[in-house]
Amino acid sequence: MAEVIGVRFKENGKSYYFDPKGKEYKIGDLVIVDTARGIELGEVANGNQTVSDDDVVQPLREVVRRATDDDLKHRDELKDKEKSAFTICEEKIAAHELDMKLVEVEYSFDGTKIIFYFTADGRVDFRELVKDLAAVFHTRIELRQIGVRDEAKMLGGLGICGRPFCCNRFLNDFLPVSIKMAKEQGLSLNPVKISGTCGRLMCCLNYEQNVYEKLNKTTPKVGAFVSTPDGEGVVISASVLGQKVKVRLESRDSLETYSCEEIQVIKGKKKTDEKKPEDKGEKVEN
Repeated sequence: MAEVIGVRFKENGKSYYFDPKGKEYKIGDLVIVDTARGIELGEVANGNQTVSDDDVVQPLREVVRRATDDDLKHRDELKDKEKSAFTICEEKIAAHELDMKLVEVEYSFDGTKIIFYFTADGRVDFRELVKDLAAVFHTRIELRQIGVRDEAKMLGGLGICGRPFCCNRFLNDFLPVSIKMAKEQGLSLNPVKISGTCGRLMCCLNYEQNVYEKLNKTTPKVGAFVSTPDGEGVVISASVLGQKVKVRLESRDSLETYSCEEIQVIKGKKKTDEKKPEDKGEKVEN
């Protein structure tokens, strides 16, 4: 077992374990830590805790100290430098006529490296750009290509729901999403309606997926023959979350709504007619 604290370097970013060296830290504390990239300033996301050695990536690096006022002043100075570096890099990109979009600039805390994050449709030959930037800043230069989801997480914005992007606000990692989730949740497969501002499937498709997977097992499919308290019929529409179905009864040729607990699927029975409900497209309200 090892005593660790969780430290993150970006707001809502992923947290990493560090050795507190016997000192107590609480959530929100600013600390200077030794990372693979050198000395960095981070925020404590998880206070002192004990975890299994298997959960720790070795070597476990240490917390150097609590951040001082001078450290915070230095951080603010780096923020100003990042803005200036962003403008200079954009000018260099335009001069080299490179098909790439600069997203963010990040200085390492010790000032020994600058990382330029960009997006592009394909591979970009930026060797000459790196030489120009190194000549201007006289430090190590790294250009890192990122995807459109990473861009949305960095820049933030409002989703189609009117709320801030989930990835920018509270998601530490991107959730796996697929078109199958939209189908199982009965959503429109129109890409405009199920895609986020980044152009990829919305992360929130994952939020209720487990519930839909469970309820779909107990909800008869549209077209299934079922036995109801009023006789047999065929399912015309279904509300998965409401656990209700609308059934066309064979005996009355009428539409009735039942809860999924009231009916039972009749397996193996073939549909004998192709009648459509007069209110085609009507769905059961949750």
